[in-house]
Amino acid sequence: MRKTCLDVVYDLAKQDERVVFIGSDLGAGTLDQFRDEMPDRFFMEGVSEQNLIGMAAGLAMEGFIPYVNTIATFITRRCYEQLAVDLCLHNLPVKLIANGGGLVYAPLGPTHLAIEDIAILRALPRMTVFAPCDKEEMARLVPQTLDLSGPCYIRLAKGGDEIVSDAAHGFEMGRAIMLRQPGKVLIVGTGITSTRAMHAAKELADEGIECGVLHMHTVKPMDEAAILSRLDDVELLVTVEEHTLVGGLGSAVGDLLLDKAPASVSRLLRLGIPDVFADKYGTQDELLEYYGLQGPQIAQSIRDVLNGAGEQVA
Repeated sequence: MRKTCLDVVYDLAKQDERVVFIGSDLGAGTLDQFRDEMPDRFFMEGVSEQNLIGMAAGLAMEGFIPYVNTIATFITRRCYEQLAVDLCLHNLPVKLIANGGGLVYAPLGPTHLAIEDIAILRALPRMTVFAPCDKEEMARLVPQTLDLSGPCYIRLAKGGDEIVSDAAHGFEMGRAIMLRQPGKVLIVGTGITSTRAMHAAKELADEGIECGVLHMHTVKPMDEAAILSRLDDVELLVTVEEHTLVGGLGSAVGDLLLDKAPASVSRLLRLGIPDVFADKYGTQDELLEYYGLQGPQIAQSIRDVLNGAGEQVA
């Protein structure tokens, strides 16, 4: 997914002289072709993330469109004030490309796990937040960010992820995609959790429980109509996210229901990472399983609620 994203940025730079790339201590070989062909628009700044954001803001004020890339925790936690004051306050068109959203860097432990990134960026006015589900959807997203007027955050997965998106569905920023039509259950996922939701839905369908999957690739602004329009048709609404349950997709959906459909809150099940720092190391898949976010575990959580054995947490 990361390679696809950066390849598209390179292609955009060839077509539009306003595009610049700014990286932070990225590995050797990252966008070498960009550097060699357009050295005056390629910057590798080392471990200085706050400076990257200030630099990107200055370039944006001069008419450039900066794409900034580094590890998700570094581009969010480390330079949060710069994101708020330099980018969002001035509504600058800086694109933040975040490597390793969620549990991708599981072998490196809690310092590198971006499990609160969506929450803290959702809190910033004018910030748009994206979490595509696979590389093909990433390729459809990135060109559309070129003309986005304000700052945005693009959450990258690990790479090599299963392809579940479909070009036939199209892609429009802020418009959710129904990957599978709902029956009594509708799962709302984002990023790679939409893939896990698809596996859960298939498992449940084999048991006669029809379960839809709504892919929310744009977490902010969220496609409220896509959810509200389905509430009369489903018994249970489920959110699944590779993110803490505090302030992420589940919180956004919960806020929506409280504001516009309060009677539906009791039908909401939120699945995600609890409000803790990770105490396990391993692979992304191992930690997803540890937190109950793989397909079979999502399916079981839904069964439990439908059978009255589980607890719904709105």
